[in-house]
Amino acid sequence: MGYKPKLESIRRHRVPKWFHDAKLGIFVHWGLYSVPGWAPLTGDITKVIAKEGWKGMFAKNPYAEWYLNSIRIRDSPSYHHHVKTYGESFSYDDFAPLFNESIRDWNPNDWADLFKRAGARYVVLTTKHHDGFCLWPTQHSNPRKEGYFAKRDIVGELAQAVRARGMRMGLYYSHGLDWTFSDTPIRDFSDLFATIPQNPEYVEYVNSHWRELIDRYETSILWGDIACPVELNLRELFAYYYNKVSEGVINDRFSQIDPVTLAKWASAEKISPEILPASIHFDFRTPEYASRDKITEEKWESCRGIGYSFGYNRNEGPEDMLSFNDLIHLLVDIVSKNGNLLLDVGPMADGAIPDLQRTRLLELGRWLNINGEAIYGTRPWVRADGITDEGIAVRFTQKRDALYAILLGRPKSRKITLKSLNVEKDTTVHLLGESEALSWRQAGDDLTITIPEDLTESPAYAFRITPKPKKVSS
Repeated sequence: MGYKPKLESIRRHRVPKWFHDAKLGIFVHWGLYSVPGWAPLTGDITKVIAKEGWKGMFAKNPYAEWYLNSIRIRDSPSYHHHVKTYGESFSYDDFAPLFNESIRDWNPNDWADLFKRAGARYVVLTTKHHDGFCLWPTQHSNPRKEGYFAKRDIVGELAQAVRARGMRMGLYYSHGLDWTFSDTPIRDFSDLFATIPQNPEYVEYVNSHWRELIDRYETSILWGDIACPVELNLRELFAYYYNKVSEGVINDRFSQIDPVTLAKWASAEKISPEILPASIHFDFRTPEYASRDKITEEKWESCRGIGYSFGYNRNEGPEDMLSFNDLIHLLVDIVSKNGNLLLDVGPMADGAIPDLQRTRLLELGRWLNINGEAIYGTRPWVRADGITDEGIAVRFTQKRDALYAILLGRPKSRKITLKSLNVEKDTTVHLLGESEALSWRQAGDDLTITIPEDLTESPAYAFRITPKPKKVSS
C-alpha cells in the first residue's frame, strides 16, 4: 500500500506486529559527551522537577548527555567541573578529536552480542544528540561546523551487527535541539522549545538528515526528540518513510510549536509537558522515566537509563542503578499495560559499556531465558493487576490460549492464592522453568496453587494458566 503526504493516508498505518511483540529494546546514548562522562548526582529527574521545578533541574541536570548545555550555565556543578578539569579555554568542540581517537578500537559486534544476550528485540542509537555531532559520515555537513561527525560510520556498523543477530535497528535523531545552531542556554521549560532553530537552513538540514538516515540505513524506527521545526513538512516525511519501510514505526516527539504558543508559555507562571501539542501523527507514545497506571489501547514505550542518566556518567555507582528486582518488575509492569521498555546504556568514550550496566543486562537476559514466554509476543489481559493472599503484586499478560500470572516477589509459603481469578475445570498450571504441572484448587473466586518446594531465587515468577479463564472477576 502506497502512502500519500496526506494525514488521512498516513493515519492508515498501523503499529506492526513486530513492535507489539518485541517488548524490550536497548537505547544507546554515545557521543562527545561520553568523553567527559560527567553530571551531578541529582537523582530521579521527575522527582527533581516536582521538588525544584524546571529551573532547578536544568541548573543541576543529571543527564550527562546534556553536558554542553549544563556547562553553558554559569555556576552550575557541570560548569565548575569543566573549568576545574579541562580549563576555561577548553571548548566542547575539543572533545571531538578525543572521541574520534577513542572509537578506533570499538567493536560493534561486542555490543550486539551483549544486547542479544540481554533479550533485546531492537536497538535504538542516538545518531545526533542535542550537541549536533553526527555518528555517521553524513553527506549533508553542518553549515556551522564543517566535518562535525564521527570518523567511523557508527550507525552503519552497528546496524549491520544488530541485524545479523536478528534484532531490529532504530535511529534516534534530535531534530528539536541542535546547539550548533543556538548559543542560548536552556534554563527553563519554555527555553526548551524557544531554542528550536526555525530558520530555512536548519529545516532543510533536518529534512536532509532524516531522509539520508531512511535511505542509507532503512531504520525500523524514526525516534525524534523534543519537537521539530514548524516548517518541516511532516506529511511528506512520514509518507516517504512508510513507503520506504512499510513496517517502520514513528514516535510521538514530532510536535510543532508555533510562536504564539511560545509567547503564551513565556508569560505563564507554570507549564508542564502535558500541555505540549501532539504530533500530527505517531505510532507510539514515549513517557520518559515514567510508566502507566493502567492498560492503554494506545501503544507506548517507556524509555529510561539503568541509572539516572542516559549518557555515561562516571559519578554513578550501584546505589544509583536500578536493582535487578526493580528492573524485572518494571519490565513486567510495562508489558502488562501494553508498553515496551527501551532501556538505555551509556557507553564510555571508547565504547566500553560500564560493568554495572553490563551486569544488569546479563541478569535481565538470564531471567528472560526462563520467563520470556510470558513477555514476548504477549498482549494485555482484561486487567493488568492482581494480588496474592500474602500481598504480593501480580501482573497479567496473555498469548493465544494462555494467561500468564507473574508474581513480583517470592512467596513465603508453598501455597499461593491469586485473588479474584476464576479458572476452568480442565485448567493446567505451569511455573515457567519447571516441567511438571502444578496442583491447584478453586475456592470461590480465588485460585490457590501449590508451588515447588525448592523454588529458585528470582525477582519474579511466571505461571502459565491454560486455558485462559472465561469468567473474569473484577
